[in-house]
This record gives sequence, structure tokens and C-alpha cells, in this order.
Amino acid sequence: MTWHLPLVPAGEPGADLTAGQDGATIRRTVLPGGVRVLTESMPGLRSATVGAWVGVGSRDETDGHFGSTHFLEHLLFKGTPRRSAMDIAEAFDAVGGEANAATGKEHTCYYARVLDADLPMAVDVIADMVTSARLDEGELETERGVILEELAMNDDDPGDVVHEEFSAAVLGTHPLGRPIGGTPDTIRAVPRDAVWEHYRWHYRPETLVVSAAGGVDHDALVGQVADVLGTGGWDLGAGATPRDRRPTAAETSGVPDDGVELTVRRQVEQANVIVGSTGLAATDDRRFTLSVLNAVLGGGMSSRLFQEVRERRGLAYTTYSFASGHGGLGTFGLYAGCSPAKVDQVTELLVVELERMAAENITDAELSRSIGQLSGGLVLGLEDSGSRMSRLGKAELVYGELLSLEESLERVRAVTADDVRELAADLASRPRSVVRVGPFGD
Repeated sequence: MTWHLPLVPAGEPGADLTAGQDGATIRRTVLPGGVRVLTESMPGLRSATVGAWVGVGSRDETDGHFGSTHFLEHLLFKGTPRRSAMDIAEAFDAVGGEANAATGKEHTCYYARVLDADLPMAVDVIADMVTSARLDEGELETERGVILEELAMNDDDPGDVVHEEFSAAVLGTHPLGRPIGGTPDTIRAVPRDAVWEHYRWHYRPETLVVSAAGGVDHDALVGQVADVLGTGGWDLGAGATPRDRRPTAAETSGVPDDGVELTVRRQVEQANVIVGSTGLAATDDRRFTLSVLNAVLGGGMSSRLFQEVRERRGLAYTTYSFASGHGGLGTFGLYAGCSPAKVDQVTELLVVELERMAAENITDAELSRSIGQLSGGLVLGLEDSGSRMSRLGKAELVYGELLSLEESLERVRAVTADDVRELAADLASRPRSVVRVGPFGD
């Protein structure tokens, strides 16, 4: 059965929305204070994954607060008036559960996977962290050192460096061009007061989405979320509505008009190179076409980049294409890791393959193979409660709609060779940046 679950506008409370597929039931409720709760109940599953999504990422930081979003990801695990950091860790270890968090450019998620019987505990602990973090000065200074070590570790990985520098090159001074984790300078500089202000301003009922999948009872979860948020001091009766989703219109302020060529010198054995440009926004209608384009160009062992750069010429071990979409803006790139002496040749090949896709249609065999690859990936990607929890959270925060698996498959199958060529031509015509990281001389 094909079904489509549109989500009500973020700024309207709305009523419960329900839909079922393959025995699973999806429901959505908006609490009076603006908190949104979405669940996917999966019959027979003894585990559940729950996530607390806060609609704030590195792009939302302002001068004096840079690095605060990543800081908070760490600090919320460091204790509340009700629990110490050890209490939080022991709560999940004692039941064999897993808890973690992730910071992005547009949202932060605190999540846990536990047995269904332990879901109330997980919700209580995560809600306590989100509403009542102490942000202790001593813990903040300790964590400042931890984050600096994390950034140093990433800086030692040339693959991380080339992707970070590529994003900064393509997006320029746009807020999306800033690194998610901050920089050593911003982490060293941000004071506790600035992190606290960032926390109090963004961690509010109207920015929070709670999503859960697996062995979940929707009504019980909604009641518990309301209770534990109230215990944390959040006012859910003030009549606030959810914060609006990010604008979908193109947003290019600060993005360079011309391509950027950048070389970063690192004493490593292999060069890393990315060629690319701005891409599609997260909600662009062509995102399914982009998925097919990526699959054909650099999405697997049968892709053009893999076959041409690695299999036929032996110039690289790893090569692929990628895309990242955000509110109003995105990036698109082609990556390869190769010998420093061959980086120019490999860079030229990356460009040639992109322009070839822009000039002529992909073959019927490539189209069929890519659709099969994507279809299989979509199905396999929804085999666990964690991926389904993430799908719900992103549907609410980013897309404003939740597609069934069948409808997603239909949109992929509807992509034509002409669609792929036209999108490739669009991407190939944009200002092109080249970023290299490796042991290059002057």
C-alpha cells in the first residue's frame, strides 16, 4: 500500500496523525508547549531507539558563541541536579543500552537504544540532560581539553581535513561553511557564559522533537515526555508553537561567486583531492535525481569513477562522489585519494567524468542498476530502530513530510536519464572549487 504522511506546518499544534505500513504504526503529536513527539511502533521488536532532536546546529551560532553547539553535545552528559555524569553513564550500562549524541550543521540529537522495557528510563535520563544540564565550570574546562584533542585527531586525518576545507571553500563566509565542531581558536575562546546563553536560548520546548521507533507505545511515550519535561522545569502550558522549519528558498549570502583552488600541506603519504561546487538544498525536488546521479557517478564499485580511476587506470584506492543538503543550500563533490605525483591527472579525470555526465545521457543499464542499488539501500537502511528513529526526526525537522518506503521507491524509479543529464549539467556549470591535501611543495 502506498501512503503519504504529510506533517502539519511546524508552527501549528495540529492533532495526532496516524498511518500504518507493514504492521508498523506511525503517529505524531504536538504538545501544548510546542514539543513534537513522533513514534513508529514496530510489532515484535524488543528494543527501541529514542532521540531528542534540538533544532540548533553550528550554522545557528553567533559571534562570541562559536563552538557552543559542539560544547553542549559534550556537556549535557556531564550531569544535572538529579544525576552526576557517572549516574548517566551507569543508567545505560546497567541495562546493556547505548547512548550517544551527534552535532550537525542544523540540529543536535541525543539518542539511546535500549530494551523496550527500559525505554522509560532512557526518556527520563535524556530529558533530564536536555532540560537541566548544569554546565559546571570545572567540567566545561575539562571538556574543553577533550574537544581540543578531538579536533587535533580530526586534523591528523587528511580525509577529514579535505572535506572540512572543501566545505569552507565552496560556502565561504556563509554560516554553513563553518566547521561543525568549531576550531581550536573558537573552542579555546568561548566562555562558559556564552555556552550557557546558547543553551538557554535554543534548548526550549518549541525547538524540541522527540522521535522513537521499535517497541514503543505512542500514548505512553507522549505522557512520559510531558511529565519529564515538566519535572525539568519546562513550561508546556504557555501556548507556544513549534519553531518554524528552516526556509527552503536558496540562500547564498557569503558564498563565493567564483571557484576556489586551495592546497593544504600535510606530511602524509597520500594526496586527497575534492572537486566540486554548491549542490542542492535538502528539500529540493531533484534530490532523488541527485541520488541516482551519485550512484552512477561515484556510488559503488560499478560507478564510473571507481571503474575509470581505480579499475582501469589504478590511480586511486578510494574514489566517490557525495552530496550534502541543508536548508536553502548544499554541496556536491567528487573525491579521490592518490599518489601526490598523480593528483593533477586524477583531478582532471574527476572533472572529465562529471562533464561527460552533463553532456550525454547515462545508459539504460546504468539507470537500472543505480535504481536497484538505491532501492536496496533504502530497504536495508530501515531494518533497525535507530535508522527509523532518525527518519522520523529528519522528516519533522527538515522535510515537513514523511514518505513511506514505497513512495520513496516510486520517486527513485521515476527518475529518467534526461533528469540525470540535466542535473549534471546544472552542477557542472556552477563555480568549481578544487581542494588538495598532501605533501606538496611550494
